Amino acid sequence: MIVREEITALLERPHKVTYAYVDGRGPGPQVVEEQRRDAVTRRLREAGAPDVDAQAVEAALEREPGLPAPSARYVLAENGEVILDEALPGPRSGPEILGHSTFPPVLPLLRDRVDSILYLVVETGRGSAEVRVERAGREPEWAQTVEGRTDALPKVSVGGWSQANYQRSSEEIWKQNEAEVAELVDSLTRQHSPSFIVISGDIRARQLLVDQLGSAARKLAIVVDAHTHARGADREALDSAIQNAIHDRLQQSEDEIDAVASERSGRSGARGVGPVVEALREARVDRLLLDGRMQDSERTLEALDRAPWVAFDAQDALDAQIVDHLPEAEALARAALLTGAEVVVAEDDQGEAEAREDRSPREPVAVLRWPEE
Repeated sequence: MIVREEITALLERPHKVTYAYVDGRGPGPQVVEEQRRDAVTRRLREAGAPDVDAQAVEAALEREPGLPAPSARYVLAENGEVILDEALPGPRSGPEILGHSTFPPVLPLLRDRVDSILYLVVETGRGSAEVRVERAGREPEWAQTVEGRTDALPKVSVGGWSQANYQRSSEEIWKQNEAEVAELVDSLTRQHSPSFIVISGDIRARQLLVDQLGSAARKLAIVVDAHTHARGADREALDSAIQNAIHDRLQQSEDEIDAVASERSGRSGARGVGPVVEALREARVDRLLLDGRMQDSERTLEALDRAPWVAFDAQDALDAQIVDHLPEAEALARAALLTGAEVVVAEDDQGEAEAREDRSPREPVAVLRWPEE
């Protein structure tokens, strides 16, 4: 996963790079994948990329990224060397982008927000539990199976007065098992600060586990009513709960920016390209929200070689030099990153009707480091 510092370094120094943001390897035949890579190479050359860069990108795309389909790839090459190769989980966001220019587009990387969401998954049963640290669309970063006592767990009827004692003994062992799982989950919560914790499995095991979690982990818990820990169990409910939690987390970050920008009668934020550009030129933007549809706009801004990093025109550049004309969203994102701001790209909610409509991009919204006087 590319980190913010790596993205910022790509934008600070003007230099020609070749870039390709395309679909990752699919489930189709090998010949189809080869034809697709050939097409990417041809289009890069048509866009002015040097042959050595186009060949380097083609070789990178040939390598297996290790992600299930669908996925996307973002590859940068310079002087025949691959300087960045990111495999992104999930389908590609927005159109394919291929070219050779002074600054690579960064919106595709910023749109890959699910990669930044880390969460815990706990599947628990009577005698054991599986605990995983995950990110969406990727292999678990860490996993452990907790084996508990099973000597008295099967609650068969033995009859007579000893039945109640047997049940109490089984319940106590079960409770001890879940206490061990809860201790592990609490430790992982302190260590990783997950966005949420999804818990599934046997209904009684879930109850005992949640009851023994620490307050921090309990606040993050999402209990799924499905016994996924059983052999051959249907995992659809668990997968759906994870996807819904990820969506809610992404939406929450977008809503928070909009809400904070509206505080103090709107003086805590800036809305619209003009006010946001002015705030960026003063390094006052703390968080910037961009609509993903801005990537389709043909409007441009001037990219500068130093602060204030962005301008409307040559007269607005002050003592800096114009080094490129960038699409509006790219220019805003670049200036935000170079002034230490966080950038959030909002995507259409595919469950809403408006996501299927042809609409204009929403205006950019910025939360300011200090309010307008």
